[in-house]
Amino acid sequence: MSILYSSRRSFVFGLVGAAAFAGRPAFAGEMLKDIAQLKPGDYTWHPERAETGPVSVVVSIPEQRVHVYRNGIRIAVSTCSTGKPGHATPTGVFVVLEKDKNHHSSIYDDAPMPNMNRLTWSGVALHAGNLPGYPASHGCVRLPVKFSELLFGVTHIGTPVIIAGAHTDPWELTHPGMVLSGYAEQEFEQVVSSLDGKKHPSDWAAAESYPVTSVIVSSADRVIELIENDRVVARSKLTLKGGDALGSHVFVLNGAANDARGLRWSAITHSAAASPAMRDDAVMQRIGAEPAFVEAMQTRMHPGMTMVLTDAPLSPDSRSGKDFVIVTTG
Repeated sequence: MSILYSSRRSFVFGLVGAAAFAGRPAFAGEMLKDIAQLKPGDYTWHPERAETGPVSVVVSIPEQRVHVYRNGIRIAVSTCSTGKPGHATPTGVFVVLEKDKNHHSSIYDDAPMPNMNRLTWSGVALHAGNLPGYPASHGCVRLPVKFSELLFGVTHIGTPVIIAGAHTDPWELTHPGMVLSGYAEQEFEQVVSSLDGKKHPSDWAAAESYPVTSVIVSSADRVIELIENDRVVARSKLTLKGGDALGSHVFVLNGAANDARGLRWSAITHSAAASPAMRDDAVMQRIGAEPAFVEAMQTRMHPGMTMVLTDAPLSPDSRSGKDFVIVTTG
């Protein structure tokens, strides 16, 4: 049950810190100075802050910290160790492709990699390992043993992992009506009915046949693709209002917002540019697709569905096996 796209893709996402957008903080009550003072091997874990809903992970390379969110609320922070010089950890948008509690490296002398969440088939993963207090791995993200065990318990195949040159907290937005099409009263009822019959990602098991869904939107190609696991199941011409650029955005679907008759999304990352056209809450109003694509997406939507928007092209030679989209700063 792994998802798609390439470790060779060189999308340019501005994964740099910016907090220009409105929305409540995802880490109320947690002092930044406490996070900064964590010693190698230290972590925080507060799952009670958000007990259910989609999980997302943000790895900040400069901070050497891993931030875990559920339903857009930060529930954990940990120290980590990323790639050393010559073995830099790639930055970008990944998803968990495979989980193995007792994994051993096939590249580095059968080295143990407990609680492994694989991010690329070429060997990058989240796993337990030594934390000296600086980047020291061969490209993986090493975690404290206990934290890696806790993280392993809340991730699933398809959990989005953003490895960034800086850290930005997600914030929640509500899109009125249905994404990719104009608002229609019956549309909302259909989508809510569909979502109600599906489980949250925290309930999914790798052995289940229920697929993980992703949507990839490219302004360069004017194309939008719908992905189930590692397969493109629908493709449409992209309708883009109000200019040629989308900016760089990652969204995770949290569920229905019945009071607003819309859908609740967590905006995990965004570009540093703060022009109105680039805002997370405005960009979703600008995109549209053909009716057949919208219908296909409606039937497959689920809490935890990921939508990636980019101004880079989706070229065929950038696809390799079952890797997901990698959006890199380099």
